Amino acid sequence: YQRRVRGLFIFLVYNIFELPNKFLTSLKPSITIMAVFIAVVLIGLKLMMTIQGRSIEKIERIETKTWQLAMNLNPSDGHIMDFATGWTENKFIGTYADALSKDFLDRVVWNTQANFIALVRHQAGEADAVKVFRFVERGRSLLSRFQEMNPGRVVATEGGPIHESISSFAQNLADDPVFSVGGDLAFNWAYTNNGHRIVLTGGHLSAADVNDDGTRGIGNSFYCNPLTGEQFCSVSQHEISIISYPTSDGKYIQGSDHGYGEEKDGPVYGNYAIFVSEDAEKFPQPGFKLTLKVEVE
Repeated sequence: YQRRVRGLFIFLVYNIFELPNKFLTSLKPSITIMAVFIAVVLIGLKLMMTIQGRSIEKIERIETKTWQLAMNLNPSDGHIMDFATGWTENKFIGTYADALSKDFLDRVVWNTQANFIALVRHQAGEADAVKVFRFVERGRSLLSRFQEMNPGRVVATEGGPIHESISSFAQNLADDPVFSVGGDLAFNWAYTNNGHRIVLTGGHLSAADVNDDGTRGIGNSFYCNPLTGEQFCSVSQHEISIISYPTSDGKYIQGSDHGYGEEKDGPVYGNYAIFVSEDAEKFPQPGFKLTLKVEVE
């Protein structure tokens, strides 16, 4: 549009100055007025386009917020992320290529300060259930939070889920360790020789001096030192629980990622991804295809 206006201006000026001097003289005041008018219009258009572009850029910069994938857990990939593995070691686990299909821990994100956490159950990378929580203590990394094991038993979030969405097609919700239980997230739930990295306060939380093997969660061991993170041997450890009792029947485990003993292979309800953010309070709805970074408005 600007190019057309400028072309019209040049055409008018060129043809007018080819007219006879007498006619040109009589039109000079009009030419001057027209030139000034067109110049003002062009400057105004350019200024409006510049302001509009900067406004759009400013809105996008303010409203776009980012979730980063910190961990993914596949309870049946042959790698056991129990209480003792990965959470406090400050090591990279897995690969970016398999970040949403196998056990994965991004060491950089694990060390990043976070104010919000999202637990996302997904099927082959497609979210089917989401819960978002706000941390009580702001500006701390997941590494620092999970290293806080003695005495542990830290209720890490407040106010319950600030955002929750579950697909109408989601299955196995009645005994899911995250989506069938209410309350806040508690980290490093320790009691006698048992430890669970993530549990929900609405479920059964064993007393510190009771050895009932009764708590269910993510990153679990029923034979460890929960105050140091030491696993005593490859027994009574598993990645993700099912809310099932009693413990003695061994039917409280998802998948095949567990130690030996009473534990038995169980059904897999999905992969469980952990995302963190500094400022995002919502997560895309179920059906969203997950990536290492998720942008929200």
